[in-house]
Amino acid sequence: MDAAAPTGLWLIGARGSVATTAITGLLALRAGVVPATGCVSAQPHFDELRLPAWEDLVVGGHDIVSTPLAERAAQLSEAGVVPPRVLDAVRGRLDTVESELREGYHPATNSGSQTDAARRLADDITDFARRHGLARVVVLNVSSTEPAFPGLPEHGSLEALEAAMAVPGRTVLPPSSLAAYAALRAGCSYVDFTPSTGIRLPALEHLAARQSLPYAGSDGKTGETLVRSALAPLFASRALRVRSWAGTNLLGGGDGLTLADSEHAGSKLASKGRGLATLLGEDVVAPLHIDNVPDLGEQKMAWDNVSFEGFLGARMSLQFTWTGYDSALAAPLVLDLARFTSAAHAAGQTGPLGALGFYFKDPMGTDEHRLAEQAAELAGWAAKL
Repeated sequence: MDAAAPTGLWLIGARGSVATTAITGLLALRAGVVPATGCVSAQPHFDELRLPAWEDLVVGGHDIVSTPLAERAAQLSEAGVVPPRVLDAVRGRLDTVESELREGYHPATNSGSQTDAARRLADDITDFARRHGLARVVVLNVSSTEPAFPGLPEHGSLEALEAAMAVPGRTVLPPSSLAAYAALRAGCSYVDFTPSTGIRLPALEHLAARQSLPYAGSDGKTGETLVRSALAPLFASRALRVRSWAGTNLLGGGDGLTLADSEHAGSKLASKGRGLATLLGEDVVAPLHIDNVPDLGEQKMAWDNVSFEGFLGARMSLQFTWTGYDSALAAPLVLDLARFTSAAHAAGQTGPLGALGFYFKDPMGTDEHRLAEQAAELAGWAAKL
């Protein structure tokens, strides 16, 4: 199979900020109006890996909102994420992608069984692949973080799960996991850029194995945690004891509104916390707060205070502030993940792609969280692919 053949990128949450920025950026890369800044897959040492070119990626997706992509991109331009000249260069092409978007799944509006819903989602993807003659499709979840889902069938078999899904009116899986199930049934690899449950259920992992499909996730590492994964190894490697690591995140836009709800924020906080404990080699007092500040718009800010102990018990500290546009940080990673996952699928790799842990706060298939080591693992994996 040719990794550089036409490849589908099917986005769950396709009209959201991250997806719209990724789509706009992809169209701008094709038009040659922007460089591939932030796209690790475009670096020279990946040139020998036959990744899908920007022109090879065909985009479609699901969403439960109806705001057209062109309107959403215009909003992001006003917010400072998309430069006006870039929007002007791709505006007409956004309508072409818009025609490939379909209605997503929402449990409140689903009138039948989850089996029926999953079949509809899978049919949308297979029809998309057929119409465009795609070699494969990568389904990538960039939807809003879900609240904790009660009663997940963590230990049930695939057969038991499917039997429960077939009962009309019964909600067995959260939307992210239903999307993962539909992707796998459609023969597609799956990537979760969110901390939602997604594919992380034994029954779904079993289905991925049965279908011989790769998957990756979870929770894209774009800001504060990216900095932490580079800084935390400093303390461990120099035998400096971290006493506490406190952080505050200020978010605007849709993320701020979603994560202002403690039920939605829970999985995000847990994802961040697990990574820090692994990086430092021990549990540490690490209070973390996420606050919604609408005035920030699409920006996000993080303030961290690290209290650490040196020789003879000397108390010292490190503080840093991180300010950025989350969508602009995440979008190139989405394109990278589509290209690398497609290459893995073409090469016959299956199961969790631990080498793609470089992109995630809570990576599947690896316990490595140190950024430099993750980058080396990614490069080594690509060299062997």
